Amino acid sequence: MSKGKGKATKKKQISNERKQVTYKLVLSDTCAVCKTPCARGMNYLARMQQPGAVGKGIPCILTKTYV
Repeated sequence: MSKGKGKATKKKQISNERKQVTYKLVLSDTCAVCKTPCARGMNYLARMQQPGAVGKGIPCILTKTYV
């Protein structure tokens, strides 16, 4: 059977572009003074307090932005 006349169906808009998430890299001193500490930041802070530790920072989930 065919669909009735005069009834228009709306097509859903499909977004071809997905939003990209970016995080700022933070160092251990930033994690040390954070007001809302996370497990990932506290683990990084503990690793950086060991003698001879070298770190380049971790992505902070509190600085999430969409591009």
